[in-house]
Amino acid sequence: MTTTPSEKAAGVSLGMPQLPAPDYPADVRARLEADAKEIITRYPGSRSALLPLLHLVQSEEGHVTRTGMQFCADVLGLTTAEVTAVATFYTMYRRKPSGDYQVGVCTNTLCAVMGGDAIFDELKQHLGVGNDETTEDGKITLEHIECNAACDFAPVVMVNWEFFDNQTPESAKQLVDDLRAGVPVEPTRGAPLCTYKETARILAGFPDERPGAVEASGGAGPASLIGLRLAKGEAPQRRVVHPRAGGPQDEGPHAGTQDAAEHLSSHDAPQQTSASDPAHPAGPTAEEGE
Repeated sequence: MTTTPSEKAAGVSLGMPQLPAPDYPADVRARLEADAKEIITRYPGSRSALLPLLHLVQSEEGHVTRTGMQFCADVLGLTTAEVTAVATFYTMYRRKPSGDYQVGVCTNTLCAVMGGDAIFDELKQHLGVGNDETTEDGKITLEHIECNAACDFAPVVMVNWEFFDNQTPESAKQLVDDLRAGVPVEPTRGAPLCTYKETARILAGFPDERPGAVEASGGAGPASLIGLRLAKGEAPQRRVVHPRAGGPQDEGPHAGTQDAAEHLSSHDAPQQTSASDPAHPAGPTAEEGE
């Protein structure tokens, strides 16, 4: 049975069905089976191990291949259709070859209005790739992300799921240039960068054995903790220092004295309101009908 040119253009094939996925080489399969066994023992039901197993096979080739999905199906006693349904649902699983560094630009509401859309457009032009595409040197895969869960550090870029906060188009372009040139870069928060394959193995649940990597993992920054501090009755900071070069600086008596290791947001601390300062109410606080 043949396929017409129009069917080829539409990605439709009416010819022979796709052949079974090739197997891993014997030594690779033996190594992956040992890792898979360790993962499966963590769960009361083996099917629950599918998500970390997909990260495991992704760490082998940099994306989830047909061979990887067949391997997951074999060790879990599932069909390839069941595995494919999961692998295609979650965006953290790559379905085609990708770069050493996955650069995700948040384009959700707050990051977008703070400059995320501009960053994404600049990077597409600067790298010569579109969304979910990889540079010719295989270093960078660019994609827009709906939310990086770091709104108080907007606009945010993530590289292999590590945070680069308060970005600008210029700083983002410098970031990807450094990555492509092999220049070491440090995330704003969290562990040092590693390759996408190494990240996938960590996400599969295996220890990060790089010296100092676990200790370097950071928590929330001051902007994230302001609400908690207010709830505890602690005095909020007068102003949060803008980390970008040339940005507004604290004009108070302690300007420039904050700990350099403590990453601060580009947003100012909350101003006095009825919620944060009862001495300056903004309006009625009674419930409706009282």
